Amino acid sequence: MVEAGVPDFEITSWFGLLAPAGTPAPVVSRLNAEMVKVLAREDVKSTLGAQGLNVASSSPEQFAAHIKSEIARFSRIARTAGIKAE
Repeated sequence: MVEAGVPDFEITSWFGLLAPAGTPAPVVSRLNAEMVKVLAREDVKSTLGAQGLNVASSSPEQFAAHIKSEIARFSRIARTAGIKAE
């Protein structure tokens, strides 16, 4: 994007596992623990890596913070660009 005249452009895609609001904390913790185990498997990392994905697991709290920071980031971008919901 720098070559296209857009300096400081950075955008990434990410994927995560979400549960409905109000899901009991022990259930969320168990889902997270099992997902971390799966993502640590070499065959899973290899398969995802072959698709250009970097595996990074985190805690539910870390992922919630990431989502909040992404919302804030893209809200700023939309305000700056004058983008309005239709």
